[in-house]
Amino acid sequence: MKKIFIAVIAQILFLASMVNAAPNIIDKPVLWNDYRAKLTEEYTMEHYGFVATTIEPKAVVVHWTAGDTWESAYYTFYDETRGDGTVNVSSQFIVDRDGTIYRTMPENYLARHAIGYNWCAIGIENVGGVGNVEDLTQAQLQANIELIRYLREKYPAIEYVFGHYQQVAARASGLYIENVPNYYSIKPDPGPIFMQALRDALEGDGLKFFDANS
Repeated sequence: MKKIFIAVIAQILFLASMVNAAPNIIDKPVLWNDYRAKLTEEYTMEHYGFVATTIEPKAVVVHWTAGDTWESAYYTFYDETRGDGTVNVSSQFIVDRDGTIYRTMPENYLARHAIGYNWCAIGIENVGGVGNVEDLTQAQLQANIELIRYLREKYPAIEYVFGHYQQVAARASGLYIENVPNYYSIKPDPGPIFMQALRDALEGDGLKFFDANS
């Protein structure tokens, strides 16, 4: 009986350890060099008033790519600079249609994906949303759930999860910083259906969400 009890406890502990186990992540780094670091420092000084190339994650911002392949997003992010000489757009993660997760830079490197929040937010780009159609897949939803749980466990300071389209509502978090007047964009991604599904799955994890329709 004692052996059975020990075996049962061992199985329970094993299953518990798997709940927040790191999902399968494929590292596919974009170009990060001294020039990208310099441009990132210039960006943070202009927009936030301090110099940084890394972040202490406090939020996760969920996006869609508006493209139909992970490669198109990856190569959009790859180069260190945009045509105007500023640091290129980027995101720490890309999630393909089948749920495959690609990490494009270390999670605590600053990526340019959400105005006002890049200094403290990890970005997850989901392949899809072409023509603003809410078409993200169940596999992507599951991958996002697992990835966000992994990130929350690794970075306990993460408190908020919101969609790119919720960037105005998310100012209630107190995390928004933007020093450049009239610098903003209106985004639809990843849509309220996906965000409500994420909220339903993760709200019990102690994370804060905003109304999916906000």
